[in-house]
Amino acid sequence: MNIDETTRRSPEAPGKAELLEFVAFLGALCLFFSTLEYLFPKPFPFFRLGLANLPVLLAMKVLSPRYVLLLVLLKVLGHGLINGTLASYVFLFSFGGSFASVFMMLTVHKLAGRQISLVGLGVFGAVASNVVQIYLSVTFIFGMTAWVIAPLFIGLGVFSGVLVGLFAQKFYEESRWLEGVRAYFAAS
Repeated sequence: MNIDETTRRSPEAPGKAELLEFVAFLGALCLFFSTLEYLFPKPFPFFRLGLANLPVLLAMKVLSPRYVLLLVLLKVLGHGLINGTLASYVFLFSFGGSFASVFMMLTVHKLAGRQISLVGLGVFGAVASNVVQIYLSVTFIFGMTAWVIAPLFIGLGVFSGVLVGLFAQKFYEESRWLEGVRAYFAAS
């Protein structure tokens, strides 16, 4: 057997390279949606709808947890590089909130499985992100006064989690492209 025979993959059996390419594609989508989100005015300081989490929610249903974590790392690092926030508290908030969110969503997804929709995962992820970001703002920037905005911030997080989750759920159920992706990676 030569090297070409061992590295060649059939279309029915994707390898690690194909998985990494798909994660990179989703990472690029995260950055695109994050950039797109800056076009809309913010009703409250520090509030973002979380459009960049759409690919992460979809990845929860398609990829293994380690690839979902890699996607979130790409999302956070890419966002920090593009916005120039890698050496700021904004990056710390993004990193802490994003990883709290993904760990919460992975845990809930593992425990509830098919019993929870992408809307539910989106809400759990948004609330986890907001709680960690409030904690970080209390600890590093604003002190105890940051707790004043906690109810509003968490309420907005639930709202955005529902909106993003509804869109992700609808896309998951109706996208022929995603159906093909799921079938392709299910063969591995």
